[in-house]
Amino acid sequence: MQHRIIVLGAGYTGAIAAGRLAKRLHRDDVTITLVNAEPDFVERVRLHQLAVGQELRPRPFAEMFAGTGVELKLAKVTGVDVDRRTVSVVAADGADGSAEELAYDTLVYALGSGWTDQGVPGTTEYAHEIAGRPGALRLRERLARLEAGQPVLVVGGGLTGLEAATEIAEARPDLDVALAARGALGDWLSPKGARHLRKVLDGLGVTVHEHTSVAAVEADRAVTGDGGSVPAAVTVWTTGFAVHPLAKATTLDVTDTGRIVVDDTMRSISHPDVYAIGDAALAMGPGDKPLRMSCASGTPTAWQAADAIAARLTGGKVPSTPIRYFNQCISLGRREGLIQYVTADDRAVRSALTGRLAAFYKEIICKGAAWGAANPTLALPTRRRRTLTPRPTQAQAQAQAAA
Repeated sequence: MQHRIIVLGAGYTGAIAAGRLAKRLHRDDVTITLVNAEPDFVERVRLHQLAVGQELRPRPFAEMFAGTGVELKLAKVTGVDVDRRTVSVVAADGADGSAEELAYDTLVYALGSGWTDQGVPGTTEYAHEIAGRPGALRLRERLARLEAGQPVLVVGGGLTGLEAATEIAEARPDLDVALAARGALGDWLSPKGARHLRKVLDGLGVTVHEHTSVAAVEADRAVTGDGGSVPAAVTVWTTGFAVHPLAKATTLDVTDTGRIVVDDTMRSISHPDVYAIGDAALAMGPGDKPLRMSCASGTPTAWQAADAIAARLTGGKVPSTPIRYFNQCISLGRREGLIQYVTADDRAVRSALTGRLAAFYKEIICKGAAWGAANPTLALPTRRRRTLTPRPTQAQAQAQAAA
């Protein structure tokens, strides 16, 4: 019988993992099913560009995985039973009677993360998000209707917030763009990086509210933690991400926030036939620190999991390459950027690349990530696919255990 591998989610990590598995394993021995609700790949790291009216290149999965042996199933995942090793899905179009149960031998959980309102009143009703394509398109429509001089507030001083604020300010210099950061602007960056960040925001006319928390969002303003307010015809919420809730509803060992606890091969510590990658996984990096939710973390976790699965199925040596960081790449509009070099455990060092060269560097990184996901079976050196090691019979397994 063929070994059944199911990959849930076709973002950067899921697409890369599915393609890498197809490259590593012989299709006569395995079936690889990639489950995703949308028919084409979404460049999540470019959604701030989509939100301001830029068009992104379509990347249909049907073309990406043509001839690879990866079967694409357009469906929404509604449940995972890791004890029965089944996944419940419904058709992505919501057709009646479309509920289905898929059985697996190995599961790769790559459902990723989405935005969270963090319990702040009014956020769900009034704020916009760019954690997914539907949210970015809604923001795009809303920004297009704004008249000159109207205020836009981006809440969150992390990478997503900085990229959103600068992209909006550059694309719509007629708007009054502001950024609210809980701490000091760029307080995790090197002095050089922080100075450049402030220079670019000043040049784009972005008003920065530092040490400002938002306690509530209303239709035309954000109420701050100190009782003040910031005017906002549009509020963009970028204060962090929350993982998909499905894992927390299973018997998998998960954190309080629902991330699946894995070992250094991305294998669940409670269910060895389940691997978690990307934002869905709690994986430890250098210094015994959890890897942050990001594309920079997700791509190497996909490589790690796919290679470990292939090795275990074929009787090969299981690779265990430590995942480390090299830099943080931030686009600041189309003409400016910031590349902050970091230690292996993601702490800023003195060196930083700025200006147009940094913008070009970030663009290369984005194109490379998209190419790796869109051409997953071409991203590896050509090599012969490996055949699965036959599973021992029950009697053989008992004899090996006795020995």
